[in-house]
Amino acid sequence: MSDALLTHILILDTYAIAAGYILDLLFGDPAGRFHPVCFIGKLISALDDRLYRESDPDRRKQSKGVCLTVSVILVTVLVTAGILALALAADTAYGGKAAGGILYLILASLLCDSTLAVRDLQKESMKVAEALNRGLPEARKALSRIVGRDTENLGEDAVIRAAVETVAENTTDGVVAPLFFLFLGGPAAAMAYKAVNTMDSMIGYKNERYLHFGRAAARLDDVLNFIPARIAALLWIMAAGLCREDRKGAWRIWRRDRYKHESPNSAQTESACAGSLKVALAGDAWYFGKLKRKPVIGDPVRKITPDDIRRANRMMTVTSILAMAAGMLIRGAVLWLLR
Repeated sequence: MSDALLTHILILDTYAIAAGYILDLLFGDPAGRFHPVCFIGKLISALDDRLYRESDPDRRKQSKGVCLTVSVILVTVLVTAGILALALAADTAYGGKAAGGILYLILASLLCDSTLAVRDLQKESMKVAEALNRGLPEARKALSRIVGRDTENLGEDAVIRAAVETVAENTTDGVVAPLFFLFLGGPAAAMAYKAVNTMDSMIGYKNERYLHFGRAAARLDDVLNFIPARIAALLWIMAAGLCREDRKGAWRIWRRDRYKHESPNSAQTESACAGSLKVALAGDAWYFGKLKRKPVIGDPVRKITPDDIRRANRMMTVTSILAMAAGMLIRGAVLWLLR
């Protein structure tokens, strides 16, 4: 690949990331069965059905899980890169960069939009806050759409706490990490990340079926989120100050509680969020009818309220703006060096 073509692609990707971010803020994810993650999910389900055998020994289940993980990533990257390469090929077909650039920009922008979840995270979590006005059963139902835990017996405080935790934790998975990989390697890299994240959500459970079969996907998800989770936490602390929340508390609780989770990444933003809101998050929760013991994150300086969902969303949004601004500055510096 020539330097001129590389620079051309980087410029188009930069515009596409900006356009995708704006599209996500305005409209959210492109809904429906044509969403890229839907295709990834179907691929994961098909390979799961084909490869998993209950009678296999644990080592063979792990090997098959690695095969599934690698296959899904390869297919995702090849399809994404292939679509974008075809768009660039229009340069030659139409005798110039303009036509190919426009087609590439449109497709890349839509792909970037599909990797981000700022608007959807706001919308779905605020549905929980709104449902609380209609009664606890409605709030539990709204919460069940965005969390993996059992919700049917949760009290009001537990419902609010779970919604706030979801906003905080998904600031990494749905906002900062996708932006990190978009700026690092463009739409193909971000879609590869979404593929791993989707596999983790589908087969990354530590239950009887997926303890060994889903281990590769779960471990890879931890690896890919390691840096973005810490960037997200630091940006959240900055956002807390900009939103006039407790920035010092966010820093203090993050330093103290950021490893209070079996995942090396999940408590990073949760601890910053808990400190900024002066509330306690996490704690024991029920999953698939089984109680899971989890440490409390943060200090219960005050009682959690429905308004904390809105406040968490505001900090999440500002965190996304800071991440976007940092990425654009770094990308601008790279383009300046390549000129």
